Amino acid sequence: MTHPLLDLPPLTARRFAAIEDRVARLLDTRQDVLITQGEALLPLEGAIRAAAGPGTVALNVITGPYGQTFGGWLRDAGATVHDISVPFHTAVRAEQIRAAFAEHPEIDFVSLVHAEAATGNTNPVAEIGEAVREQGALFYLDAVASVGAEPVLPDAWGVDLCVIGAQKAMGGPAGVSAISVSERAWARMAANPNAPRRSYLSLLDWKERWLDAGRVALPHAPAQLEMLALDACLERIEAAGPDAVMARHRRAAEATRAGASALGGGLEPYVHDAADAAPVATTLRVPPSLVASDLVAAALAADPALPLAAGGGALAKEMIRVNHYGPDATESAVQASLAALGAALAAQGAPVDPAAARQAVQRAWR
Repeated sequence: MTHPLLDLPPLTARRFAAIEDRVARLLDTRQDVLITQGEALLPLEGAIRAAAGPGTVALNVITGPYGQTFGGWLRDAGATVHDISVPFHTAVRAEQIRAAFAEHPEIDFVSLVHAEAATGNTNPVAEIGEAVREQGALFYLDAVASVGAEPVLPDAWGVDLCVIGAQKAMGGPAGVSAISVSERAWARMAANPNAPRRSYLSLLDWKERWLDAGRVALPHAPAQLEMLALDACLERIEAAGPDAVMARHRRAAEATRAGASALGGGLEPYVHDAADAAPVATTLRVPPSLVASDLVAAALAADPALPLAAGGGALAKEMIRVNHYGPDATESAVQASLAALGAALAAQGAPVDPAAARQAVQRAWR
């Protein structure tokens, strides 16, 4: 006996290239697109270590934990790093980026996370991209959480290095990821003597052995099942229409905010301004007398399949995250999540109104 996921014919270079072309269409980009054989941390780190080094002056925007990680990688690569940190309940503004350029006109690299699922905020990349273009800096963007939930447009926004993953709003696999690379980003990598070579982190190796060679022979055996899952995921998005998929995520975010506010019990949106809230996940602040991780544990004990998580690290006490992305960007998932949180709050003696929450979600979803 065998299994339908085993004993498959090898994935051809032609099929691999066709899946890359599908990713390029999703991003509406004419840049080179590479599908990397690992979770998105692979191209995120590989791009920084390839494009940054001694002599690089970077502006690193911190609106959540991934921005903090990128600053560490940039410093490890030898770059001089200027951080902009904004409170996790808000987003960075283009005016803040321009102010940093005015203070440090030597900046030539900007790193930004589009949407931080961990903190529930999203940044206005189009406006920031305009400011970065004025500076002439290389623009690196983590769009892993945002792709599929909101527009991701590297060409229109002037993004030189744009990394995506399929495991969140796209509803696809976590084992492969992708990056779009501009011509000037390739030039920056080629000029960097410290760029990884003969390494799993090396984007330049893939460029030379795959892109420059005409995409006719794969450099190594691909992650076959993950590639087929990515192809199926992209096909599903194309069939539904990207605009429809993004609209579903927007409705999930709006309904979660509305329902949580109506539920009561001291819950309130963690991101203050709805315009700064990411459509991929909604974060909620709990009252100081309660512990977010305890409420999440109680809700998950009732239904382990709910898309709920407590905030990471120090945020575990005060933040609940509703991960309404991919298959959970539905009214039923939002309703079930808020009902379970309402029951957990009520068990702690907090006054809640589940009926009001249900009605608020229904109104927001229309």
